[in-house]
Amino acid sequence: MRAKEFISENKAGKITKRQRYATAGLHLFTDSNYDRSYGLNRVMMAVASADGSGKIDMDSESWAGKRNTAHPYTEVEANMLKDAYKAAGMPYTDLNKGDLESDELDSTNTSSPVKPFKGYKK
Repeated sequence: MRAKEFISENKAGKITKRQRYATAGLHLFTDSNYDRSYGLNRVMMAVASADGSGKIDMDSESWAGKRNTAHPYTEVEANMLKDAYKAAGMPYTDLNKGDLESDELDSTNTSSPVKPFKGYKK
């Protein structure tokens, strides 16, 4: 997903269903004390996609934005996170609505985009 953020990110604050389905548990949570690292990260992504000759086509915020993400793999971990959010008084959103299964496309990892090495010429 890193490449998606700086190459084709085109919907501020949204994650696609395909991206959500390919995760095993996905929560967003935040506190009121934003630090400077998010802004720095966005600026560095903009620099990486710039060519110095004009406007950079990049959204001002990713789907996670200034929120933290947590990715529980088991129901026990998800319950532990929910208890922790409650204890810390932090609101959270379960983007996968309790679904902890990873559901990648059938074409995932079926063929390599790299051509195989045929060996050295003799």
